[in-house]
Amino acid sequence: MIRIAFALALTLAAAGGAAHAADGAKIFQLQCKTCHQAKSTPMGPSLNGVAGRAVASLSDFKYSPGLTAKGGTWTDASLDAFLTGPAKFAAGSKMPAALPGAADRTAVIAYLKTLK
Repeated sequence: MIRIAFALALTLAAAGGAAHAADGAKIFQLQCKTCHQAKSTPMGPSLNGVAGRAVASLSDFKYSPGLTAKGGTWTDASLDAFLTGPAKFAAGSKMPAALPGAADRTAVIAYLKTLK
């Protein structure tokens, strides 16, 4: 019985993650896609593989000095902090706007993890 409950919990968690990613894809299409394409543009870096990647590490995008100096990797927590307040996370950030809703940030981060 415990095994069945555990399997059900894992299935529901996976389904929730997929739902978050689907919601995040919609938000991304509306708010992020203008600047973030499959390949980096002058407006924004490619976000393919961003989850777990070193901050400001793509050679084909010119990051702000503040973001370049930040260091570290893009984790759920750092992505959330950046999306909450780009300029607060890294002074001089080129990203023009925050994503104020916590649920929206969670969904977008789930979507970003699907980009390879």
